[in-house]
Amino acid sequence: MTAIRITVVRTAGSAPRDAGTRMLVRADGTIGTIGGGALEWQAMRDARAMLADGRTHLTRTIPLGPGLGQCCGGSVTLTWERADTLDEPAGAPLWIWGAGHVGAALARVVAPHPAYDVTLIDARADILPDIVGVTPVHAARPDTLARHAPADADHIIATHDHATDLALCHALLSHDFASLGLIGSATKRARFRQRLSALGHAPEQIARIACPIGDPSLGKHPQALAVGVAAVLMGPRDRMDRARHREDTG
Repeated sequence: MTAIRITVVRTAGSAPRDAGTRMLVRADGTIGTIGGGALEWQAMRDARAMLADGRTHLTRTIPLGPGLGQCCGGSVTLTWERADTLDEPAGAPLWIWGAGHVGAALARVVAPHPAYDVTLIDARADILPDIVGVTPVHAARPDTLARHAPADADHIIATHDHATDLALCHALLSHDFASLGLIGSATKRARFRQRLSALGHAPEQIARIACPIGDPSLGKHPQALAVGVAAVLMGPRDRMDRARHREDTG
């Protein structure tokens, strides 16, 4: 084994990260973070010392104020152990439909967060980016892939084509999902409601689509849209519902 896995096993008082947070330290790099700052730098030094001297396990409780001069005021108990991977629990499935400016930006924002396992789908194989932590999928007909999505997946539709968007909405409304966001305007939302109704979907099912998505106060730049959508996804699980309710009543 050529790496040390550091785990926050317990915290008391104010601490940079919660119990269960992990990072992996190799001689030539790291994966993840336990909060940065003096705590992380000390933990990394201890990990590399273990790699050098052959130790396989260490547990230590570190007072952040007197021990490291940090102003958090709490304490953190860490374990160091020889490992090859982080072995983090799988995140919730997030399927992003469309690898254009917005879809790719959103994938880059969300991928480092362990809460989600990100899949990025597009009909154009040549534009699928190589993003660490993101599974790229080429699908000539993305809507035919929808039935294979996990029933608990969150979906963001941001393709380059309104017909593809509509086909995806139609396919996903016929399939179980956790949440469904669609990039677009209030006008697009109204038109899609009419068309999806004509396709046989009930009003209460169509109302599960959140559109527009993001925070309009941030602007329309792809990165701004990505930040706004990511904030909704990473917030409380009812936030998408509350955002959709504002759109329906606003």
